[in-house]
Amino acid sequence: MIKRLYVEKREGLAHEARALLTELQTGLGQTQLTGLRVINRYDVEGLSEAEFEQAIHTVFSEPPVDTVSEELQASEEETVFAVEFLPGQFDQRADSAMQCIQMQTQKDRPVVKSAKVYALTGDLSKQDMDAIKNYLINPVEMREASLEVPSTLHTAAHTPPAPPVLTGFRQMQPEEMTAFLKEYSLSMDTDDLRVCMDYFIKEDRDPTLTEMMVLDTYWSDHCRHTTFLTHITDITCEDPVIEETLKDYLKTREAIGTKKPVTLMDVATIAAKALSKQGLLPEVEESEEVNACTIRVKVDTQNGPEDWLLLFKNETHNHPTEIEPFGGAATCIGGAIRDPLSARAYVYAGMRITGAGDPTQPIAETIPGKLPQRQICTNAAAGFSSYGNQIGVPTGCVKEIYHPGFAAKRMECGAVLGAAKADYVRKERPAPGDVVILVGGRTGRDGCGGASGSSVAHTTESVTEAAAQVQKGNAPEERKLQRLFLNPEATLLIKRCNDFGAGGVSVAIGELADGLDINLDKVPVKYEGLSGTELAISESQERMAVVCEQKDAARLLELAAQENLEAAVVAEVTESPRLVMRHEGRVIVDLARSFLDENGARKQTAIHIQQGAYEQITPSGSFSDALLSQAKDLNGCSQKGLVELFDSTIGAGTVLFPLGGKHKRTVPSAMVHQLPVPGGTNTASYMSFGYNPFISAQSPYHGGYLAVVEAVSKLIAAGAPYEMIYLTHQEYFPRLANDPTRWGLPLAALLGAYRAQMGLSCAAIGGKDSMSGSFEDLDVPPTLISFAVTAADKRRAISPEFKGTGHAVRLIKPELGADGLPTEDSLNAVYRLVAELLAQKKAISCATPAWGGIAYALTQMAIGNHIGMKIDARITKDELFADNYGAFILEMAQDAEVGTLLGYTQETPAITWQDEQVLLDELLLAYDSKLEGVYPVGAADKGKPAPIAQPQKRTAKGVHIAKPRVIIPAFPGTNSEVDSARAFLKAGADAQVFLIRNLTGDAVAQSIRELADAITSAQMLFIPGGFSGGDEPDGSGKFITALLRSRPVMDAINELISTRKGLVGGICNGFQALVKTGLLPSGKFAVMNADSPTLTQNLIGRHQSHLVTVRVASTLSPWFSRYEVGSTYTLPISNGEGRFLCSSAQFDAFSEAGQVAAQYADPDGQPSMDIRYNPSGSAYAIEALTSPDGRIMGRMGHSERMLDGLYNNLPTSGEDPLFLGAVDYFK
Repeated sequence: MIKRLYVEKREGLAHEARALLTELQTGLGQTQLTGLRVINRYDVEGLSEAEFEQAIHTVFSEPPVDTVSEELQASEEETVFAVEFLPGQFDQRADSAMQCIQMQTQKDRPVVKSAKVYALTGDLSKQDMDAIKNYLINPVEMREASLEVPSTLHTAAHTPPAPPVLTGFRQMQPEEMTAFLKEYSLSMDTDDLRVCMDYFIKEDRDPTLTEMMVLDTYWSDHCRHTTFLTHITDITCEDPVIEETLKDYLKTREAIGTKKPVTLMDVATIAAKALSKQGLLPEVEESEEVNACTIRVKVDTQNGPEDWLLLFKNETHNHPTEIEPFGGAATCIGGAIRDPLSARAYVYAGMRITGAGDPTQPIAETIPGKLPQRQICTNAAAGFSSYGNQIGVPTGCVKEIYHPGFAAKRMECGAVLGAAKADYVRKERPAPGDVVILVGGRTGRDGCGGASGSSVAHTTESVTEAAAQVQKGNAPEERKLQRLFLNPEATLLIKRCNDFGAGGVSVAIGELADGLDINLDKVPVKYEGLSGTELAISESQERMAVVCEQKDAARLLELAAQENLEAAVVAEVTESPRLVMRHEGRVIVDLARSFLDENGARKQTAIHIQQGAYEQITPSGSFSDALLSQAKDLNGCSQKGLVELFDSTIGAGTVLFPLGGKHKRTVPSAMVHQLPVPGGTNTASYMSFGYNPFISAQSPYHGGYLAVVEAVSKLIAAGAPYEMIYLTHQEYFPRLANDPTRWGLPLAALLGAYRAQMGLSCAAIGGKDSMSGSFEDLDVPPTLISFAVTAADKRRAISPEFKGTGHAVRLIKPELGADGLPTEDSLNAVYRLVAELLAQKKAISCATPAWGGIAYALTQMAIGNHIGMKIDARITKDELFADNYGAFILEMAQDAEVGTLLGYTQETPAITWQDEQVLLDELLLAYDSKLEGVYPVGAADKGKPAPIAQPQKRTAKGVHIAKPRVIIPAFPGTNSEVDSARAFLKAGADAQVFLIRNLTGDAVAQSIRELADAITSAQMLFIPGGFSGGDEPDGSGKFITALLRSRPVMDAINELISTRKGLVGGICNGFQALVKTGLLPSGKFAVMNADSPTLTQNLIGRHQSHLVTVRVASTLSPWFSRYEVGSTYTLPISNGEGRFLCSSAQFDAFSEAGQVAAQYADPDGQPSMDIRYNPSGSAYAIEALTSPDGRIMGRMGHSERMLDGLYNNLPTSGEDPLFLGAVDYFK
């Protein structure tokens, strides 16, 4: 029997409904819409009445913030409709609900389906309703749902027919071939089809449909870089500068002795080959298994120097994000992570660079067949940040670039860094008899045809037909893979590994060895009824294919199970060089490796490069107008509201915070992260990017050259040495078709980048190309993004915000050639000089101009600490606003005769030039306002001071134990267990991470018993942060709460706190769980009611990642024994539901009892309700709370991430003493 439930946020807490109402009224122009309610609907099957009743207020709702009914409460004046995911699409809300219920029942999971119900009020016509539905329902992933209760939630699985043999394939005539390609939506062309026909004629048989789909996927531009490998037969060039570089490229080909055809790929990679031959790339790791760019670095550790592998990778998901922004962007970062992860590296940092049209454009002006730019931008940001935040990869740099051309197709680009101890990685060629194990997520229909779909240009019709091509991400599942590959026992069993992305089984497993026999019946599935073709090409995410020796398979399966991962042997490496796939007793694929590796018909093209038209464009009007114009420009305004969506501090390795200075406004030149070395290290990675679409649109050659220069310059400006710099490139161009002039765009850009690489002796050792940036007659701007990476001591890192007043500011710039580009010799000299000045600490801040020139760089340097700048009057306006790539602006510790004097920093908070002055407050008003409606930062009401909670001090101690033991449970979705364990170990505790396994009801029951036993033998229980169950269903901490309320665990906790006087703590997700079990604030388990204190969605309605100041109010808790009452401390926060709610009477009681341990505070140390200092809008500024006796503690601030040597571009209080206080209690 189906049980249905409707859950709605209480009045005053319905942030989603309120924001959507405003969006529809203002953005969509639905002024006649006067009211809107959003109700979550759940249908449940497979629970008893008692089990369902228990789940109503523990899983599906929270009494303090939700109202619940089993009938839809709607008035006659309301128009109601519901929206649900398409069948087969991953629904994290429903999935988490099923997992939470399983935690409570310890049985098999019930079936849950979720939907969202909208109830609208107003004089709405049918046309109005259609417009609203079209805006809310993206047909690629959603559909309007019936309001009726279904008879069952179980989908009858039909048995799909065997893949048909395409009879008559070998005899197709030319006119039939085009129809064939269209009928099966293949991305290959008729030349490829003819190659297939010839092959199957030799095989003396017709192909199966599966074979053709596999070939189409295998040979797609996405998988096989078809465009980049097209043979270039003839090149004509109008531009003499580019012609000279072309000649140099051809000479380099001769010098290294290459016999390969001239291709875009050859131009993209030849610098690395040439520089390697000269011995200039000694750190590059050479291997047959290439998962990501890899260099060897020496890392300082507590055990001395060690060899580590540093990996980096960039990825785009342009097509998926364009048609389904949340899922497309989520799987962009997920896919980027999986590449170095498949190389057995721990991914510890990420970067997001995106390209968009104008998100402030009225929705009514949206291109027909497209989603509104605002919707694409905001949903993509939510998707990327949700995935990265959940898996626990800090995003150290976020930049959205706006250009009208990106309305053709969005650019969604992610780049990541990973690292592994070299001794923990085994790379060997698979041998016959080895087996392939599929580890991770199950297979569904999501992503079928994604590789092919991303390889074609799109039209209005094709975009709406692409639903199955969108992959769906499941970050908690990928987090499990991260944990598995942290175990050297597991990684040393793996001979080769490939991640599941484009092409699914056919590519991920198909690439592992020349001969493979794959049993598709062994592939774990999300649901029944998948055809053999779907199993072969599905791009379902969070899966890895690993090769191991047959004798090691059982142990590897066991290790995967310990990490709560499903795994199955699905293939065997064979002697015969053929790719064979079996399904239901039939061979449905049997292809020769040599044929697969042909990559289809050999493509040829002639290329014509037009004359470049790069011109310096300087603004008209006064200096003041020009400076303010930059601050108002989409590409110059604040993106703080976007940046704060992304967790930048998880991993406790962020050396430079994404926004620097005491006002958190100045963007660093590069992101710097210390490597994830147990015990800590001073070795850090430095990563930057370079790209300007406006220059590239004028001249792709200049754009490519300057992208490399910008990326390298940013590393130097961040304090990196001018050595061991490596690049990876992202190319994104319009569909080239058969137009030689359009082919000239990527060739010119690659030649520009080639020239820069050769001149600077730093090479691109990897990259990614996407060659389908067109929509009907619209094209993306020619795009080559250069990412630069190096490793160096983290103590070298320097940030651009001005540090003080009265300091000389110097400009060091390279010489320009006749082509308007900085010359290579001059750049080398400038880089060496600046790197030396920074290493010697002769400069205390440094920036390198890019978009906006010197003027914009000075604005950025000024706003972080609100320090003004008086520019030398001899500097001309044109010099200030011109492009100055490769130049550096240095704030000197003491003035020195280097470069040109730009001026002096000044106490007056203004930028002054000649007789003009622009106040920083005036600049910031313009800077902050442009994107506030898209990525909001705060409320107009800055809030009021909060009352100061009363102090209490504790003197009692616990039982003396030399090394107290702490149990740290890790749930599916937990991401801070490693950081927390490290903090406890450093404080002197014995820390044990306990993994909760929930693949089956029996596994849940066993985990509950074992966790209870572990708590019984420990002195502390600590629940770390994360997103247990993805903070679903519609609320945080429910997953953890469900397990803590199980009788064995509840009894063990009660015994710990009541009998043995132990400690319990929780941060972020852990704090949420402690509150929702009643352990906080009461100190005992309790059932929540409508008046219970709780933690709920942040007042602003989105995730907040910040560094905050907290004032310690009470040291009643042993956890707070190392703090001083009234003192302030710096803490990272990162949450979407960190807003503590309680009544005034409850606060007074907490305060009087000394239970309020810490409050959010302003720069003066006063508790504050200002969103700038209390980002969640927590009532009475409560940040940390304890039980009446102080032994149970919860807080939102991540003490485990507050270490010395981090966030060096902000004023901080250094390492946090929370964990030391807990350990002291037992001494």
